[in-house]
Amino acid sequence: MADSDPMTSAPDRPEDQGDATDDVVGRSDEAERSVRADGPPAHAAAVAEDSRSRGLGLLRETAIIVVSALVLSWLIKTFLVQAFYIPSSSMEDTLQIGDRVMVSRLVPDALDVNRGDVVVFQDPGGWLPPYEEPDRGPVGNALRGAATFVGLLPQDAGDHLIKRVVGTPGDTVACCDDDGRVTVNGEPVDESEYLADGAVPSQTTFEHEVPEGMLFVMGDNRQNSQDSRYNTGKPGGGFVPLDNVVGNAFVIMWPFEDARLLRNPADVFADVPAADGAEEPAP
Repeated sequence: MADSDPMTSAPDRPEDQGDATDDVVGRSDEAERSVRADGPPAHAAAVAEDSRSRGLGLLRETAIIVVSALVLSWLIKTFLVQAFYIPSSSMEDTLQIGDRVMVSRLVPDALDVNRGDVVVFQDPGGWLPPYEEPDRGPVGNALRGAATFVGLLPQDAGDHLIKRVVGTPGDTVACCDDDGRVTVNGEPVDESEYLADGAVPSQTTFEHEVPEGMLFVMGDNRQNSQDSRYNTGKPGGGFVPLDNVVGNAFVIMWPFEDARLLRNPADVFADVPAADGAEEPAP
């Protein structure tokens, strides 16, 4: 039939369409597999690389912060303030064993040393017995040494002492007057403000003129202090060279309940005249 011819030219069989569809689907699966094979691993590698970069950046920033903090601590300890540990009772009741004090490094280079200051100084020679650093093992010794060097830990008083300045260059310091007091340039001083309970100004008599560039120092616990009075036969004649002064203690920072400022008792020495030939500094 004529009408049957169009039927012979009908669209491809469903099977043929299915084959074509299968072919398209097959290519899509292959492309997807290709995407799965190539895409995510590359993305994961990029993520991993980015994580590594961030980790290195964080490590670098942390190292910079730590190094900067250590350098800053060292600069502060070297030029501004330094912490010290009090190992003895020679400055009681002002300072107790175990106290940690902050010392101003501005004294004596930028600021003057005054009578009444509590100063830390290096042993002029023979004031202290030989000091042996406690052995904490190689690692402990190295860590403590490094931490002390940069100022993170207080300096042990191995070769340092802490005393109160009673005489400055040119002063004549003596004891005792008729009332048992120390005199400076002939003027008696009332030291009851800082002497330990029950302590007397001195159990021994003495009279010393302080040489230029030197200090005469005494502990507040006078009966338990190996100070200038008892070291006259040592290098320096019992005096402390100004060059040996590390600084003056201005605050107790530990233990916390005892934390306070260490005030110079200027009123104790207010009436002391200037040494012969010297001018008294302006108040």
